[in-house]
Amino acid sequence: MAAGKRQMHLGVFVLGTGNHSAGWRWEGATASNASWPVLRQIARIAERGKLDLFFISDGLAMDTGDHPSFVSRFEPTTLIGALSAVTTHIGLGATVSTSFGEPFHVARAFASLDHLSGGRAAWNVVTSSNSAAALNFGKEHPEHDLRYEIAGEFVDVVRGLWDSWEDGAVVADRATGAFLDPGKVHPLNHRGRFFQVKGPLNIQRCPQGHPIIIQAGGSPPGQELSARSADLVFSVVNGDPESAKSAYDGLKQRVIRHDRAPEDLAILPGVMPIIGESESEAKEQLAKLQGWLTPTNALTLVSQRIGHDISGYPLDGPVPDFPQTNRGQAFSRALLDMARRERMTLRDLYNITAAARGHWVLCGTAQKIADVFEEWFTSGMADGFVIMPAYFPGAFDAFVDGVVPRLQHRGLFRHAYSGTMLRDHLGLARPVCPKERKSA
Repeated sequence: MAAGKRQMHLGVFVLGTGNHSAGWRWEGATASNASWPVLRQIARIAERGKLDLFFISDGLAMDTGDHPSFVSRFEPTTLIGALSAVTTHIGLGATVSTSFGEPFHVARAFASLDHLSGGRAAWNVVTSSNSAAALNFGKEHPEHDLRYEIAGEFVDVVRGLWDSWEDGAVVADRATGAFLDPGKVHPLNHRGRFFQVKGPLNIQRCPQGHPIIIQAGGSPPGQELSARSADLVFSVVNGDPESAKSAYDGLKQRVIRHDRAPEDLAILPGVMPIIGESESEAKEQLAKLQGWLTPTNALTLVSQRIGHDISGYPLDGPVPDFPQTNRGQAFSRALLDMARRERMTLRDLYNITAAARGHWVLCGTAQKIADVFEEWFTSGMADGFVIMPAYFPGAFDAFVDGVVPRLQHRGLFRHAYSGTMLRDHLGLARPVCPKERKSA
């Protein structure tokens, strides 16, 4: 990582109908996750705020009772390819599953996106926790830990393909007629448990060397994948400093065990800031949003996040002691731990999950939000935050125009981009191709 004062990193998690399940109902809010004008506008707001990253999720199955943005949405790599043409600095992150794809396709797609964007592409590695996705591919849905074993090999193959070209392989020498230096392009010849890939990739080395890798898994296998391979982690926190500090330190220690520096992995918790001119106004905003929730959607979201159908349980009763399931475990653990610690009912959990799908909801003035961010950043609980506006564009404008200037004034966040690539924003060195290292 480049030397200099530690700076906070900020990204935006984009759901065009708003991160709150009912955010699209706010007056003036956008109501589509498959609208080019909507997503282009959000990306431009993010770039105006000098944020590191515009980041969009994906899913490979549709449930009419799910979050509105999950019902209809663009394929993410297509979207960030289009956004690369109408932005200049903001990093562009797209989610692609390792459970239902092929490493060669993913390596080629993100290499192409990195070239098209001038070095701003990021791949969010997910293992697809929704078993319904398998039905769209005619496959069995692997068990949780096996999904991460597949993902580990998948990521290794993708990175190996990105390294199959050295810098300077294209010489295009008109005098000699030599277009390519064949000594700088190498087959991969990978033969593993899950994949056999010959290589090389059929596109030259990326501007960033490797596009940035994002990971969000919070289970032990997910943390291990992050510590070994990721550049940025989108983490789940419930606002409890003690548990956040423990999780932050634990993941940084895992990074060290993989012979990496702790600063090589940025940990950014997801936060939904509800910003008002006063504390009471912010709480009124949240209450209004919560008042629009429908029982069907909220029950579906809670059941998905904790991996158990709660429709047969009394909402005003205690949260049962559910075991872990084959679905994603980070949200389940964070929500159930919070429920036990704060003695919540299922209705309490229902309200929190439906608001931000299990992420941290932080209410208050712009000053208070900046104060909390500063405390978490300087106390070693986070390297920054992924902002999850309840609705767009208003709630995102409130963050960019209210919180960002306060962080800038305190010297915690950039006033201007210092480079053009996402690695520049994150302060990460460009990976050297192993073949070049051996011949140096």
